[in-house]
Amino acid sequence: MNPERDALFQHTVAAEVSCVGVSLHTGDMVNMTIRPAAPNTGIVFVRTDVAQHQAVPARYDAVVETTLGTTIANSHGVTVSTIEHVMAALWGAGIDNARIELDAAEVPIMDGSSEPFVFLLDCAGRVQQRSLRRTIEVLREVTVEEGKSIATIAPHDGFALDIEIAFNHKLIATQKAQYDFTRTSFKQSLARARTFGFARDVEKMRSMGLALGGSLHNAIVLDEEQILNEGGLRYADEFVRHKALDCIGDYFLAQGAILGTVKTTRPGHGVNNKLLRALFADPANYRITGGEEIDVPFRVTRPELQHAMTA
Repeated sequence: MNPERDALFQHTVAAEVSCVGVSLHTGDMVNMTIRPAAPNTGIVFVRTDVAQHQAVPARYDAVVETTLGTTIANSHGVTVSTIEHVMAALWGAGIDNARIELDAAEVPIMDGSSEPFVFLLDCAGRVQQRSLRRTIEVLREVTVEEGKSIATIAPHDGFALDIEIAFNHKLIATQKAQYDFTRTSFKQSLARARTFGFARDVEKMRSMGLALGGSLHNAIVLDEEQILNEGGLRYADEFVRHKALDCIGDYFLAQGAILGTVKTTRPGHGVNNKLLRALFADPANYRITGGEEIDVPFRVTRPELQHAMTA
């Protein structure tokens, strides 16, 4: 395997994989299947439970709601919500093109992290495709604000994230982290970090039709004094790691590999999307390359086969 050449080309899954799980907000049981897709397709969600206009492309300019999750819609109003964890997993696994079929309006929450989706994608394997990966090079610094949240993206020769969160809870308070990403660092450092919430907010959210599928099995829940989950935290700073995971999923809606560094304080889905919209609002801010078809050898990558070959 040549990592440098591997990073140049687009990839899709080598085989379809499926999962079943409850959705966080609607509480529905959802069947989801990830299938291969042609070069330059990008990530496309497909609502198999509706009769027409099933395809909902995962794009930053398709985002229609950012309250407690990211929701996208197509031009006919068909929506898919809570997409950020599977989008982060696709980014972490290096999947550029995929068709994600689901029979409900919300992606299953699984355990509240990206790890189950990363596992599925590892089982599926990857196919290198004959088109160059789409790359978005940041040329100028761009800053946005939303309430107390702020985010800045600036030129960089890779993709890096400098993140700070602040919550009025003694077990979270202020947490900071910096990441200069590779596929391995995402899987090892962020993929297992779970979403979190506060017991005091549960009844209010449910009265709004939210968090109907939430439980200690798919979220970290805190009361005023402690973490209610029996197993505690997976990382000492799991809260900031999960917010970084959310950022990755939201930024992958740029539909390509971003070459830039993001610094963000109190990030959320709203400011994440606002940053992408501001970046793409002016062509002087960025340069897009890739997408061209190149004649390259066909290759399938499966982690278990790589291990067997190097053992």
